[in-house]
Amino acid sequence: MVFSVVCVASVLVLAASDPAAVSSAPFPDPLVLENGTPVTTREEWETRRGEMRDLLLRHQYGAIPSAPVPVNVAETLTEETQHNGATLFRAVRLAVGSENGFPARVEVYLPTGGAGPYPAILRVGLGCPVIQEINERGYIFACYENQDFDFDTLGNDKVGPAQAMFPDCDWGSLAAWAWGASHVLDYLLTLPEVDAQRVVITGHSRTGKTALLAGALDERFAMVVPNGSGCGGAAAYRRYGPECETLELITRPSRFASWFHQDFRRFADKESELPFDQHFLRALVAPRPVLSTDALGDLWANPIGTAAAWRAAQPVFDFLGVSGNNAMHFREGKHDQLPEDYHVLLDFADHHFFGKPLTCTYNEGPGEE
Repeated sequence: MVFSVVCVASVLVLAASDPAAVSSAPFPDPLVLENGTPVTTREEWETRRGEMRDLLLRHQYGAIPSAPVPVNVAETLTEETQHNGATLFRAVRLAVGSENGFPARVEVYLPTGGAGPYPAILRVGLGCPVIQEINERGYIFACYENQDFDFDTLGNDKVGPAQAMFPDCDWGSLAAWAWGASHVLDYLLTLPEVDAQRVVITGHSRTGKTALLAGALDERFAMVVPNGSGCGGAAAYRRYGPECETLELITRPSRFASWFHQDFRRFADKESELPFDQHFLRALVAPRPVLSTDALGDLWANPIGTAAAWRAAQPVFDFLGVSGNNAMHFREGKHDQLPEDYHVLLDFADHHFFGKPLTCTYNEGPGEE
């Protein structure tokens, strides 16, 4: 079974319903050090990269534990051939922290054709509509249950297993899930079938935010592809269009304040005072490739803000000599991670991993008015 999707990215200008919604506040410069010195060398960039990382964690996501934590396979739940013999499906329960650590479910779908090691796609959150097609393209597909690391609650924050393990850390759920992604990667890299130099991380919506954060912080991820990640993900706070989620909305105690650092809400309706914006998160991936995939009709995920953050991060990729590694793709439609989004991901990965020509249209999207 082979899926075929025509890749079309439309140019669309979305006007904000409120003229003040698209702010004129400038973005903090990712190529100027906190002391005001312009970045002119790779060494200075690494210093600036550390500054940006610290700002994002200190104000938005919270501190992530630096101490190494062991990951072991506590139990193999399933191992069977699927998809007419094209896939070897393996589900395991990891013990995170020790042999008796908290459990985390990981699913791995291995191609049965060709010779490994294979590039791998790790999805934050279980499920994917095109696993067979991914395997037939020569990629491993893996996914994990992010809520095994921290609970996903609406307006009622609960301490999850990862946070209970490190009670002195002030991290929110997005950081805990991203920390989980790195530990799932620890497990994947023990598998001889996995090409350690070609692992992609992806996710959708809240797990798209997680994928971008995990990929920005963990340089072992060779490519980062957030889908529909919106506010707190690939979309800028300083630029937003009609009907989109804003910092004020997402950090309400009745909604998803628990995803973030406990003090992040102090910037609600004060986006221009942020010492960063989400182009910093995107720039942290550089020089590795980053691709945001989104839908033009997904106004809640702020396509205007995603395109604005993409543009604001581009100078970093230009400075590092990898201009083509910063990309975005918009399709028609709504909030979902569809087969087309995976097709675009595979097109981008085939190009960067194996030098194949791009077949999709990139970097055409919403503008600002």
